[in-house]
Amino acid sequence: MSGGSVFHARNPRTGEQDYSFAVPTPVEIDEVVARARAAQVAWTAAGFAARIETLRAFGRELVARKAQIAAALEIDTGRRRIAAMEVDSVVGSIEGWAAIAPTLLPEGWTAGRGMPDVRHAPQWAPYALVGVVSPWNFPLLLGMIDAIPALVAGCAVIVKPSEVTPRFAAPVIEAINAVPGLADLLAILPGDGPVGQQIIDRVDCVCFTGSVPTGRKVAVQAASRLIPAFLELGGKDPLIILEGADLDAASDAALRGSVLSTGQACQSIERIYVARPIHDAFVAKLVEKAKAVRLNWPDISQGEIGPIIFDRQADILAGQIADALAKGARVHTGGRIETHGGGRWLLPTVLTDVTGDMAVICEETFGPILPVIAFDTVDEVVGLANDSEYGLSAAVFAQTPEAAEAVGRRLEAGAVSLNDAALTALFFEAAKQSFKASGLGPSRMGADGLQRFFRRKALIANTGRPIPISAFREEG
Repeated sequence: MSGGSVFHARNPRTGEQDYSFAVPTPVEIDEVVARARAAQVAWTAAGFAARIETLRAFGRELVARKAQIAAALEIDTGRRRIAAMEVDSVVGSIEGWAAIAPTLLPEGWTAGRGMPDVRHAPQWAPYALVGVVSPWNFPLLLGMIDAIPALVAGCAVIVKPSEVTPRFAAPVIEAINAVPGLADLLAILPGDGPVGQQIIDRVDCVCFTGSVPTGRKVAVQAASRLIPAFLELGGKDPLIILEGADLDAASDAALRGSVLSTGQACQSIERIYVARPIHDAFVAKLVEKAKAVRLNWPDISQGEIGPIIFDRQADILAGQIADALAKGARVHTGGRIETHGGGRWLLPTVLTDVTGDMAVICEETFGPILPVIAFDTVDEVVGLANDSEYGLSAAVFAQTPEAAEAVGRRLEAGAVSLNDAALTALFFEAAKQSFKASGLGPSRMGADGLQRFFRRKALIANTGRPIPISAFREEG
């Protein structure tokens, strides 16, 4: 592609704009769309077995280029181990869908109940072209988490990665090009918001992962075209720790759930509610463990926490901390944005004396900040946890699984981790739907993750004689 405007990407570890790419023009997007639509007809007709064979070949090409792809993701995100895990996760996704996809689409004829002579059967018709608009926090994984099942279903796919983290696209495109015919069915077009808008205007179904404000715009644009929009948006996930819970396990889960990937994940724990009798003991354990967390600076192969990927996100975190301090919160660890090598960093920041009017409680954080609040009753904490415009996921620690479950069933969230935290980042088999402003549409997990890419057609057959109009005669 010759490309249109040239964009420059910032290296989150150095702060330098060390990568440039040209965004596709509308004419180039039209060309990609035309090729995809033409190729999709045969792709659907080929059947599950042939599609899975092609995608497994793609997986092998990803494995062959793992070092190159992971190196690009490492620069995109400033972290090494998770970069390599992104590649492994995509290959694992291919194998996972290959194992179960053919069993997820029930077929065959079913006899009618109210009309014995009538029977019905489903036909699963895939959307011809799916658009995937993915974010900057997990550039490869969150593009392919929707693209792979869509391809398995028989769709063609265009992925628009974030302009913040575009480097991984080039080696992945090499892997796509190495598989005969796949480049016509799977396109990766890095670009900014207008490129995403142009793609949405050309596809039959859109998957978007990102912020609530942008998700609303995507939903409106999709609705204006009467196409489905599957939205995975922000979160403000609460963790509730009840009296009698294992505080060592709870503090481990709270820390990992809050600061893994520098807290730059929608399912990160962003509010921690602790029963008052165990509050101080929990905070002491959490602070001790948080102080042991190290930045992966200057050696990327050491430490547990990377840089803040998106420069503007660092300003949001600094603003939330300043707001909390101005309103009386106490900082036990971290507490300030650090600059190393031109990158911006934040150590795990444990806050207490936090109140509900602070931005760190009301607004999405997307960073390693752990505000802790004491509560007195279960009813009180359920109300606090549910007092949010978000409903992505949540977590509960209790003395027994049954006690955790009892509280979890009262929470307004799409997934609730019991005696752990942020399990949706690790476990992909359970279907869930986001509550409130955290998303829209069927789950990308479980059977729904495949079935949502089909329109379900009903074939209805009468094995007897059609009913004549005389059966509806008024005189009867």
